[in-house]
Amino acid sequence: MSANDLGGDVTEWLSRNAVPLSGGLTAGAPTVDLQPLKEVLDGVRIVGLGESTHGTREFFQLKHRLLEYLVTELGFTTLAMEASASAGPAVDAYVRGGVGNAAQVLTGLGFWTWRTEEVLDTIEWMRAYNDGRPADEQIRFVGIDPQRSGDSLAVLEAFLTSVAPQRLPALHSALGVLATAYPGSRPDPQQKLMHEAVNLLEFVRGYEDTPAGAVALRHARILVRAADLVTRNGQHPDPERTVLAARDRYMAEAVADMLDDDSGDSGDSAAKVVLWGHNSHVAKGRTTDSLPLPLGGHLRERYGDAYYALGLLFGEGSFRAHRIWPGPWSGVGGLTGRIAEGNPIGAAPATTVEAQLAAATPSDHLLDLRPATTDDAPQAVREWAGATHDTRSFGALVTRWFYRRDVSRVRLTDEYDGLAYVAVSTDSRPVSPYRPVRP
Repeated sequence: MSANDLGGDVTEWLSRNAVPLSGGLTAGAPTVDLQPLKEVLDGVRIVGLGESTHGTREFFQLKHRLLEYLVTELGFTTLAMEASASAGPAVDAYVRGGVGNAAQVLTGLGFWTWRTEEVLDTIEWMRAYNDGRPADEQIRFVGIDPQRSGDSLAVLEAFLTSVAPQRLPALHSALGVLATAYPGSRPDPQQKLMHEAVNLLEFVRGYEDTPAGAVALRHARILVRAADLVTRNGQHPDPERTVLAARDRYMAEAVADMLDDDSGDSGDSAAKVVLWGHNSHVAKGRTTDSLPLPLGGHLRERYGDAYYALGLLFGEGSFRAHRIWPGPWSGVGGLTGRIAEGNPIGAAPATTVEAQLAAATPSDHLLDLRPATTDDAPQAVREWAGATHDTRSFGALVTRWFYRRDVSRVRLTDEYDGLAYVAVSTDSRPVSPYRPVRP
């Protein structure tokens, strides 16, 4: 169904239900335009903020603005990011008044996608918000991705130096690769690396009643998850046994650990989480059964309607990503030393959700999709929401030349509770020294 094929009922409904972002995309603006979110998010404990590219400045700015609103007006307490769980505590310490600087802790997360001025501004805002507030009123930062585990190795090294120095050589020789190894890079049906990490975890359990042991135990768990990802295969007859499935499941468990640890026996928790990741992760489900359940799908299964998935889409412009040549390629490991480039792209094809949203409301706006599935919605709207549409989605890598034609199939009611549409995407701005030097 193209934008031109949309019936009047659908276009009128999309236009009438759009929430224009009249306050813009930048944090610090008045929040009058965001007030409808109070009703939309009533009863919600976890808001997934997606992005259809990892390199759009406007997505990051809007996420910052939404985070500010969710924290200051709706009582959200934690930012959980698709970033290193191992390095997350350093960012958390910084935003809660610790030493260091924002660029340093941001770089420590290990993802080029987040080493941007926009995310840096978000981290600095969190620190400013926390300044002078009691500890129990401060916003927290949590990394949920069991990748880039160098910080965890450092914690375990210091711990073992104190309690069992004879274990240090094995730590470095067996698990040192987890500092930089990426998921699926060392497939091993026997998963020997993970067994080494499990052995270390079992040893550290003997010290969990001590303060240092409790910290070491948390990092040992991260190493087990990281080792599992590194040794899994990207392909398997059962999609739920792939590295992609395990990564999303572990990220969901990290969010659940945070919420459930805070709830105690009563199950009543004050924690409310803003989840930052790609659309493909925050989605509440999949359109096709050939793909494993995403991070957001696990959260929907566990928390029901207390999880709200907001997909972020754009119309045209440019975004940063690594370009790769068409055909076989060496994976993320082959990108070492390369810099993500700006990738220009024209208006979305008429068959896409983006074009349909733009036809109804050309400016930046939010849209709650849940009313489209109720009996009060016109039948044409219900059919539109339940149909499968094209949409554009890009990760850290794009295929040179051909990315402009890439579309994915999505059934909106399967994947999202709401959408945010940004008319123009521009390149995210890398933090120095990662900014490309232009001749």
